[in-house]
Amino acid sequence: MRQSKLFFKTQKIAPKEAEIISHKLLTRADFISQLSSGIYSFLPLGWMVHRKIENIIREEMERIGGQEVFLPTVQPKSIWQETGRWKTFEPPLFKLKDIHQKEFALGPTHEEVITDLIRKRTKSYKDLPFYLFQIQNKFRNEMRPSGGLLRLREFVMKDLYSFHASEKDLVQYYKKVKEAYFRIFKRCSLGAICVQADPGAIGGKLSHEFLVLAETGEDRVLVCKKCGRKIKLELAKNKNKCEKCKGKLEKKNCIEAAHAFCLGTKYSEAMGANFVDKDGKIKPIVMGCYGMGLGRLMAAIVEIHRDERGIIWPKEVAPFQIHLIQIENNKKVKEASKKIFNDLKRAGLEVLYDDREDKTAGEKFAEADLIGIPLRMVVSEKTLAEKSVEVKKRSEGKTKLIKINEIKNYARYTK
Repeated sequence: MRQSKLFFKTQKIAPKEAEIISHKLLTRADFISQLSSGIYSFLPLGWMVHRKIENIIREEMERIGGQEVFLPTVQPKSIWQETGRWKTFEPPLFKLKDIHQKEFALGPTHEEVITDLIRKRTKSYKDLPFYLFQIQNKFRNEMRPSGGLLRLREFVMKDLYSFHASEKDLVQYYKKVKEAYFRIFKRCSLGAICVQADPGAIGGKLSHEFLVLAETGEDRVLVCKKCGRKIKLELAKNKNKCEKCKGKLEKKNCIEAAHAFCLGTKYSEAMGANFVDKDGKIKPIVMGCYGMGLGRLMAAIVEIHRDERGIIWPKEVAPFQIHLIQIENNKKVKEASKKIFNDLKRAGLEVLYDDREDKTAGEKFAEADLIGIPLRMVVSEKTLAEKSVEVKKRSEGKTKLIKINEIKNYARYTK
């Protein structure tokens, strides 16, 4: 991608309403743009990162047997009435009427929709288990959206739903999902912890949250200094000492990045989603639900991977792998830069080529640091005299020269 053609415009100053680092940096680097409170547009650079995260999640869900579906956003009042959540869901539903005055809700979650789907297709224990997931927009009628991508009114979430003949089978799959979640966090270069949590508006017998420790996080977790036990602040009975070892508890800020629920038969009983077991008995399907917010993941990555100059994207989620910068506009440098750009592209590498002629070297370097692409390559008369380019990892301060005929391999294997 030529940077002269990229749809973006960086900002030197973050908007006044931006309070946390990820909101400031993602806005300044023009990855996102606010339309209204809690409602954001993803611009090309931001959507590239979003798609990388989406693909990581998709791969890990398919690895544990998930089949992808896409469910409706607009959901009829009738199915929400079946579960009793039309009036009780918190935050309150976004409600609307169609031209026939029939009532609908914009989906904040999809338990009712998925249960309606499977009750029409699952009749026998032989049909179970199976696992369905989607990556789709959600709508939450939040009173106070905040934190940029952390608390939104419209956002993209991955929902995985599992369907079982027994609680035992659900628990076994629940463990597989937890393992998959930790693989996702690792691929996104995030360290996450798992703690038991309140099921809240989704419900169920057992629930866990996956948290990323971050100074600016809006959630709180207590960590025992002695045994390492972790518990959500609101679930701690004794907020000073660990119930397990009596060690001192330390309060830490964190970002909730994912949630898992053992729903049991809450929705299947309410909506008549049953199956016939081996003995010919009719039983409700046992369900699990596992959510992960993509925007939250993106914000969490920025909260952890950044410095005073801007974002430092991990390689697997970065919008590009290489930021190629020409810092002189004479014919020799331009032709060499263009050739390097084309050679890198042909080698299958993702390159943002700063070919702009109206920016100084200092301006280009400042924007490169703000955008945060993992590897910077600079072409100049000085580097060409050495038949090299100057390379610098965004995560490091030092630069070095790499021979032009070696840069493809260097880029491939540099983390």
